[in-house]
Amino acid sequence: MSLILYYHPLSSYCQKVLVALYELGTHFEKRLINLGDSAEGEELKAVWPMGKFPVLRDAYRNQTVPESSIIIEHVDLLYPGPTRLLPTSALDALTVRQWDRVFDLHVQDALQAIVADRIFNKQGDIQAKYDALASAYGVINAQLASGSTWVYGEEFSLADCAAAPALFYASTLQAFGPDDLHLQNYFDRLMTRPSVARVLSEAKPYFQFYPFQERIPQRFL
Repeated sequence: MSLILYYHPLSSYCQKVLVALYELGTHFEKRLINLGDSAEGEELKAVWPMGKFPVLRDAYRNQTVPESSIIIEHVDLLYPGPTRLLPTSALDALTVRQWDRVFDLHVQDALQAIVADRIFNKQGDIQAKYDALASAYGVINAQLASGSTWVYGEEFSLADCAAAPALFYASTLQAFGPDDLHLQNYFDRLMTRPSVARVLSEAKPYFQFYPFQERIPQRFL
């Protein structure tokens, strides 16, 4: 197999890549890594010394590709599927990358800080992180107010791959506000997208390890 993905089903950034791979119909091998297992952790470091996943090993090109957004662009460019996750227009692609960054930096970062606070029992002042999620929701809701099906237009893109796991986990921490109707409708569309539904189904056996598992809606269990 030319492509091997080192990942864990519960990881939101790994889920982001899986959504993209399923959208593209890419043939790849999965290598599930349990970071709690020292041998598996060393196996991951042998591929990518930073020891973080997701990481894609492209044996055909003898190349190791880290970072979720870069992995998706690598596959979209070199192993294209029936649709493209990055628009062919450079300006449109730039906007898609912008929204990918919004979900990674303003949704993922905040939710991961909240989750880490519970894991390590810091009991710190993390209200700012909840406020950051609420602010991000407002920005995303405004973007969707144009009536587009996906974050940027009518084509599912890299930005939507980033949105799916980010919003799934974030929504268990900070509910969408009463004014976030466009976001709520978008979230519902995302959750029923076949690629997203498949990723969540594969993660289901591991939800027991999510620190806020009690907040996951029954429909996903």
